[in-house]
Amino acid sequence: MNVLSVPIKPKEILLSEKNRLSAEEQNCTTPHLFSYPAQSNFSGTKYPLSWIQDIKSGHLCPIKIPGKWFVLLDAASYVSSSPLDLGVHQADFIPISFYKIFGFPTGLGALLVNNRIAPLLKKTYFGGGTAAAYLAGEDFYFPRKSIAERFEDGTVSFLDIIALKHGFDVLEKLTGGMEKIKQHTFALARYTYNVLCTLKYANGAPVVRIYSDTDFSNPDVQGPIINFNILDENGEVIGFSQVDKMASLYNIHVRTGCFCNTGACQMHLGISNEDIQRNLQAGHVCGDDIDLVDGRPTGSVRISFGYMSSFEDAQTFLKFIIATRLSKSDTKIPFQSSVTMLTTESVPDDHPSFSSADKLSPIPHISDRELWNNSSMTMTSGSWQPPKAEAESIRAAVCGKPITVTNIYLYPIKSCSAFEVTEWPVGNQGLLYDRNWMIVNENGVCITQKQEPRLCLINPSIDLKKKIMVIQAEGMDPVSVSLEENTGKEAVICESKVCSHRVKTYDCGERIAGWFSMFLARPCRLIRQSSDMKNMSHQKNTKGMLSFLTIFVIPQLEEPLETEELIRRFRANIVISAPESFEEEEWAEISIGALRLQVVGPCSRCQIICINQQSGERNKEFMQSLSVARGRKTNFGIYLMNQPLHSSLPDILSVGSQVLPVFWKQCGWDGSSGRAA
Repeated sequence: MNVLSVPIKPKEILLSEKNRLSAEEQNCTTPHLFSYPAQSNFSGTKYPLSWIQDIKSGHLCPIKIPGKWFVLLDAASYVSSSPLDLGVHQADFIPISFYKIFGFPTGLGALLVNNRIAPLLKKTYFGGGTAAAYLAGEDFYFPRKSIAERFEDGTVSFLDIIALKHGFDVLEKLTGGMEKIKQHTFALARYTYNVLCTLKYANGAPVVRIYSDTDFSNPDVQGPIINFNILDENGEVIGFSQVDKMASLYNIHVRTGCFCNTGACQMHLGISNEDIQRNLQAGHVCGDDIDLVDGRPTGSVRISFGYMSSFEDAQTFLKFIIATRLSKSDTKIPFQSSVTMLTTESVPDDHPSFSSADKLSPIPHISDRELWNNSSMTMTSGSWQPPKAEAESIRAAVCGKPITVTNIYLYPIKSCSAFEVTEWPVGNQGLLYDRNWMIVNENGVCITQKQEPRLCLINPSIDLKKKIMVIQAEGMDPVSVSLEENTGKEAVICESKVCSHRVKTYDCGERIAGWFSMFLARPCRLIRQSSDMKNMSHQKNTKGMLSFLTIFVIPQLEEPLETEELIRRFRANIVISAPESFEEEEWAEISIGALRLQVVGPCSRCQIICINQQSGERNKEFMQSLSVARGRKTNFGIYLMNQPLHSSLPDILSVGSQVLPVFWKQCGWDGSSGRAA
């Protein structure tokens, strides 16, 4: 519409008295709209409701331009916990969210329009129910009189709308009104804020950095929202995705990222416009798990209190912070290197090997959404961008003790138990048959150990000679599935979502579905990814993805785990012996026999490592130990991308093969140690 739009900072409003218009300029009828939030959804800062009248009266003037000002007050965050009297604060337009007030119905909101302003609103489109009369053959349309009827195109969510009356009634009955909710939620936020401010490491460094414009002393200027990042002892930010994963172990739900509020995020985190553009180039997009780029945060963590929140909830959250940051972080806990493990996974455990790798381009950063919905190995950013090609990488000769493959595992069914082999084919999509199958619920959604830990008790094995997969579980008769795809008329072809893409899958039939449903005591089915990728344009020119990681002993656990248990929990594909833990983080690529594997980035672990793979029981201490040991991240291992040769025949990966790494930087030699530096 060629309308000028100007962003205004809060402090500029307070200085806008200098822009006051003359009486003649105020008589101009050209309409202008000033929009602002009653409460920031980022920090909880409440902006003065007095601005409404000051703007409309001309006392405050955002831009010195003749005309009549109208005000849109975004009250979605504000009215979730504070009363708003429109008789006093007469904004012209007020968008609100019923979902934010009640927590139900999802996505239902409203735009309140002052009846005096309604005639100014013009429509360029009309849909069902909004016309008093119209002609199909001529450009004739006459709108309904009511402003609501005129703008509510199509059928509104009337079944959800019915619930609102009950919501308001119950809210009043339970709480006594919005003013009491305001005082209650602010008291919880203030208590939590004050305790967070006092938390210090042994060296005096703060545990959290809070992003706020107030000191939480007045509920009229601060809502029940606390926005922060957790710091380590050195003052470095711990990525929000890691905090989110740890919080989930304590049954705490937090919001992370920038909360659809880029302006506040930039202001509080010191992110420039150029930073936003650079982060995008680095692979970071809104809503992903890339929480640090070059060591700087791309977002933060937010907690907010509602009418149902209690003092016990606040204490539970504070205990979570103290337990994960202060109980063990005052002293460095050494990790003793025991066995270094290389895992080549066609896909990390909670990602689709449905050859998840096939859906990925060889880029340095891969978001959790580009893999399967299990973030047991999500991609993050940070130092993992390959350096600019200064020179050809030099293939490192391994001096001293060689790095060799000691074990090979594959996981035919996603999130189920491992199948150990001594040698196995590796093709374009990674290890043959690795994560080719997955279990889905009755809605076709993949089930992983996050939702169903007992999946680890299901033991699939592959018999290449008989061309079958045998599935076993305690208390169940074994069942077998053919390795040959059933492409006949009786095959049930369906589509499933993998990495936000739709992929063709085959249902393995009622007999197999009944077996899994009986064992898991819930309706579910086994499906297999089709090898027919010809019609999937998003998979062209992609290569199989594998992953590598290093396993070590974690001595601070109350009951130290054996190496075999560590291997089971991290669900490695290839176990290797190596002189040093974490040395793979310096590698750019590796060679194992004829296989050449490119490093794509780090694996960030999720709560699946907390599940005992022999019993299905959870132990949240395991992830806490990893988080403490690795500092600010729960990174453990790296992703590899298979670089297959032109031959159509698969390469064979064998136990005993030597692993040759190539380092990111051009190698130099330390003559005294005889090792590559």
